[in-house]
Formats: sequence, C-alpha cells, structure tokens
Amino acid sequence: MPLIKSISGIRGTIGGKPGESLTPVDIVKFASAYGTWIGRRHRDKKLMIVIGRDARRSGSMVSSLVTNTLRSLGIDVTDIGLASTPTVEMAVTGTGSHGGIIITASHNPAEWNALKLLNERGEFLSAADGTELLSIAEAEDFYYAPLDAYGSYVHDDSWGSIHIGQVLALDLVDCEAIKAADFTVAIDCVNSVGGIIVPALLKSLGVSRIIELNTTPDGHFAHNPEPLPANLTEISSLTAGSGADVGFVVDPDVDRLAIICEDGSMFGEEYTLVAVSDYILASRPGNTVSNLSSTRALKDVTEKHGGKYFTAAVGEVNVVEEMKKRGAVIGGEGNGGVIYPELHYGRDAIAGIALFLSHLALGRMKCSELRRTYPDYFMAKKRLDLPEGIHFSRILDAVREHFSGHEIDERDGMRIEHGNGWVQIRKSNTEPIMRIYAEGPTPGEAENLADRVIEIVKKVK
Repeated sequence: MPLIKSISGIRGTIGGKPGESLTPVDIVKFASAYGTWIGRRHRDKKLMIVIGRDARRSGSMVSSLVTNTLRSLGIDVTDIGLASTPTVEMAVTGTGSHGGIIITASHNPAEWNALKLLNERGEFLSAADGTELLSIAEAEDFYYAPLDAYGSYVHDDSWGSIHIGQVLALDLVDCEAIKAADFTVAIDCVNSVGGIIVPALLKSLGVSRIIELNTTPDGHFAHNPEPLPANLTEISSLTAGSGADVGFVVDPDVDRLAIICEDGSMFGEEYTLVAVSDYILASRPGNTVSNLSSTRALKDVTEKHGGKYFTAAVGEVNVVEEMKKRGAVIGGEGNGGVIYPELHYGRDAIAGIALFLSHLALGRMKCSELRRTYPDYFMAKKRLDLPEGIHFSRILDAVREHFSGHEIDERDGMRIEHGNGWVQIRKSNTEPIMRIYAEGPTPGEAENLADRVIEIVKKVK
C-alpha cells in the first residue's frame, strides 16, 4: 500500500521499501521534520513533546523510533504510553508541551500505522503548517543535536486517569443520575486502548454492570476496526442478548463513538453527535458545526434549540476552525466524533460516552426510544478505489456536468443538494480511495443517489 503524506501526518502499512510504505526510514524522516518544525515555531525554548500510542502491534517499534528521533533533535519527550488520541491532546496542554504525536492509524486495519501531529494547543496542524512541515521533510532540512544536548525522556501513564477526571468534572456530566439509572453497559473496544480507558470511565461514572468485548489492548483486532454496522454484529447481539441498556463501540484510538440500542439496533454513527448536541443545547443554546459529510439531522436539532448550524470540510482541523469562527458550543463529525470545547477541541469518545449516558439517564427512556425522538435520515456510505491514470478533477467535472442546475458546494470534493437529500464525492485523506456519501429520507433514495454517482465515475475515461 502507498505511503500517504498529508498535512495531518504520515500513514501507511508497515514494511516494504522506503517512500512506498511506512518504514523506519520514513518514520525517522517525518519525526525529524516535525521536531524541526516545532523548533522553528518555538525558537529559543527548551522544547517538550508528548507522545502516546494505540495498541497496534507495530506501536512499540514506531514509538521507539519517534522518541529517539525527537531526543536526537534536543527535544524532551514525555511518553504517556498506551493512550487514546483525545488523552494525548489533553496531555499536550496539561504538561505545557510544544506539541504531540499520536502513533495510531485510527480506523485503518492492523497492518497500518501512522503519526498524527499536534501543535501546542493539542490540536491538529493547519493546512499552512502541514504544508511547511512537508517541505521540511522533502528537503530533509534537519539538524541533529550533539550528544550533550540530547533531549530527556519521561514515562507518565497517569494521563488516562487525568482525562477521566476532567470529563467527570464537566457541569453537564451527571454522575448521580447515571448511578441512579443502574445501567448495564456493553462495550467493544476492538482490543486497543479503549479497553483500558472505557471500563475505567464507566466505573467512575457509577455504571453498575459492564459487559466487555475485545478489551485486551494487544492490537489483535477482532474485526475491522472501523465502527460501521457491518463490523458490529457481535456487539449488537451481545447488547440485545445480555439485557444491556446500551452498547458502546470505539475505534482503536478512541476518538469515534458508535452506539448500540438495547434491542441490538444501531443508534446510528451519524446520530452520536446529534444526540449529544441535543443534550448540550438544551442547557447551553448556541451554534453547532459538522462536516459536509454529516447528517442534516444536526441542523434540525440545532434550529429546534434556537441556534445556527454551519458546515466545514471533512477533517477535524477544519471543523475546529469553523467552530472557533462560529463560537459553536458543540460540534464534530458524523463518523461518531464529538468535539466539546468546554473540555478541549478534539474528537473525544470518552466525553461522548459520559454526556450520552447523562442524556439517557435524565431522559428516563430506553436508548431506542431516545433514537426515535430524532428526525429520520438515511445515509449510504460507499467507497471506490481511485481509477488508475485518471485525475480526480476529471471525475469531478463529470459529476458536475451530470448535476448541472443543482446547488453544488466544492469546498471538499463536491457535495450536491438533491431534492430532500444530498450526495458528496471526495478523495480520502487517509486511504487511496474516493468516498461517496449520500443522504435521503429513505434508505432506497440514499442508495440510489450514491449508486448514480458511482455509475458516473465508472464511465470516466
């Protein structure tokens, strides 16, 4: 598989040739570029960087390479070990560090790994910053420190507990209501770091019974780690068969949250953010933001509470920038990513679980009943390999021509409004594929709209 270099970091499969997959050479090169970029951003300061990793089997090797590369640049490293992405984000600001690296390929299969890069605010790099970093890497414009100036190394595994403590301290997390509800909760943590932090969170919230599935953090993913319905049949059956009130599923780095209703039905990955936003907005009215690939149900819920809804290009950094611009009180992405600024500007499944359980407890209804309180939209999510030798702009031209006369947004690929729904086609930021998302008032309408675009793509020569 190809090595993917983007403004957000470097991602690829382990092994192979340098420049073609994620090899030690590429890891050292990109970590050197990042450390150099941090140094230029914070001149004349003793630099500190936080690193953490998910439980992938390649994680220890990658972490060692990253740590020693940063130290060879004269940078002090705080290693928080096995940790979720939002935990690392919070540790950056909590330690007063100048940046952070999360070693995780998120929802990608086990043979993948990646470096996710953070600035001093614990947020992903902007497009301009990412472009500068890529230029440093391309030019190999690094300068390593002499032996006496090597950076120090500290291991600190306390940040999972600190993260949980800060979530529990949120005004809208109601531990008393959750404890009184006497919930039974089923969880699937895909044998990554969620297996450490999610049970600890639930116990701290006062959940009476936790039914665990795939909570050993050994990196042996029991199923495709992307939390989509097709990959969640086991947790769905477990939730319904065990008498659980709700099921929670997180991806390997715990920034995405999928919810299973008590009857085993999918709450809907798109509706994680919708439900949490409904709960937040009832107490803190204001604006919301999600990306262009997310359900319009958030718009409906936001307007119900008197706020305004705004969209952003796909990517956490784009959503965060728009949230700051609009003063949003809640936002995120339709892939189950909840961003709650009162805690921090990052997708956080731990915060999502605590806020959702508070909502469920105070609402005094079953999970499936809560889902029925929201407007029904249906989404089709499809993917295609990028056609070899065909530039993506030619595909966009063909789609634009077919839908001439429709409202079109080209901030991120192309999104076309179509009757009571919409369809979007865009290149993935993390895989060599294109994604086609469509939403409509019925499953058939969403599927038909997505398939219509796929047929257009297949005819492009």
